[in-house]
Amino acid sequence: MPRSVALRRVIFPQALRISLPAVTNDFIALFKDSSIVSVIAMVELTKTYGIPAATTLRYFELGLIVAVLYFGMSYPLSILARKLERKLIGQS
Repeated sequence: MPRSVALRRVIFPQALRISLPAVTNDFIALFKDSSIVSVIAMVELTKTYGIPAATTLRYFELGLIVAVLYFGMSYPLSILARKLERKLIGQS
C-alpha cells in the first residue's frame, strides 16, 4: 500500500478520532474567549447584569438569567461537537 493511501485510509482516521475531543474542547473554549464574543456578548451581558443588579439588589435572579444566556451561546457548540465525534466513531 502506498504511503499516501495508508495515510488517507488508516493513519488519518485514527488520528482524527483520537484528537477530535481535544480539538472540539479547544474550539468551544476559543469561542467563549474570542474577542468578538467577549467584547460584544459577555461584556454586554455582565455590564447589563451589573447595573440592574446593583439598583434592585436582585443579584441571584439577574445572575441566573446571564448564566442561562451564556449557556445558550455555548451549549449548541458542544452538541455539534458530540454529534461529530459520534459520527467519526461510527466509521470504524
